Amino acid sequence: MTTQITSIDAAKLLLSPPGDTLLETIEALAISQTELAERMNRPLKLISEIIKGKAQIMPDTALQLENVLGVPATFWLERERRYQMELAKIKQDEKLLQESEWVRGFPLAAMTKLGWIPTVKTPLQKVYALCRFFGVADVEAWRTLFMKNTSMLNFRISLAHTQTPHALSAWLRKGDLDAGQLSLPPYNKAHFEAILEEVRNLAFEEPVGFPEKLQSLCAEAGVAVIYTPCLPKAPVSGCARWLGDLPIIQLSGRYKSNDRFWFTFFHEACHILKHGKKGYFLEEVSGIENAPDKEEEANIFASDTLVPPALIREIRLVGHIYEPQVAEYAIRYRVNPGVLVGRLQYEGILEKTWLNKLKTTVELFGLND
Repeated sequence: MTTQITSIDAAKLLLSPPGDTLLETIEALAISQTELAERMNRPLKLISEIIKGKAQIMPDTALQLENVLGVPATFWLERERRYQMELAKIKQDEKLLQESEWVRGFPLAAMTKLGWIPTVKTPLQKVYALCRFFGVADVEAWRTLFMKNTSMLNFRISLAHTQTPHALSAWLRKGDLDAGQLSLPPYNKAHFEAILEEVRNLAFEEPVGFPEKLQSLCAEAGVAVIYTPCLPKAPVSGCARWLGDLPIIQLSGRYKSNDRFWFTFFHEACHILKHGKKGYFLEEVSGIENAPDKEEEANIFASDTLVPPALIREIRLVGHIYEPQVAEYAIRYRVNPGVLVGRLQYEGILEKTWLNKLKTTVELFGLND
């Protein structure tokens, strides 16, 4: 039975320490290891260990070799540097190759199709591609960032109790990467509050290109609005968090209907406005328990911003509502008809199946999930 030789094994066989070159050089000059040690005034054991690759050639040794053998010190130091780099690469490859199980947790096909990671084939290439995507040295660093409570990236929650932490971590990382490419002014809370009134009008009118308009309006106040497609096994609708001093509202467009899109945006906007930099709010993910009081405040903020409470009270007094009345109320209160229908369904005033034709579809991506 033959043993399969891996690329790592082959690299090990081909790896040659600087001692190989040193041995060849002294043999060509007919100098023994003992004589070399005497000429350098160094222990014979050191020379032997250098030749066997057990000791490194240090700068002072390289200078001595230059004097004795006539071979520049820079040559020996470069030879040592390359050897150590190749040795470190082999050790790293061996370590990362043990993480094939970790790789299988990610939706690699979807991430590759979206262009998040390059097309790779071998298990080792997949580990490297993921490490570079996450900006981590190894898998343990990923676990520290996403599976433990840590202060880095302002995480205040752990994905350890979610069913699909790998896919969720990839979705969040993509948001951070996209936000990091933006050049925005410093966050201005008062400006953001003022802009939200413009955003409410945007939600009412929904002109062509309104998702991009939403991004540009929020950017004026120093808030990054990022659209990231849902990944398989990452059913998340939105997330609010801070990347350093940059507030991020990350949306997936998961439900596509405009009532859910605008509600999610204003819900996350409330988290940014009112719940501090240390908050980390990942919505609709099993295993994540956001602060109930803050979630309730965000729900009320989103609901009342989009649909004034006075309108709901007025409709309740009427007791019933039909399509013509929805259009009338929408114009009078400057509320998007689809958003109003969604709110009335939530309140139980309308059945879940009624007037859904008034809702519009929000397409944030060329190919939406």
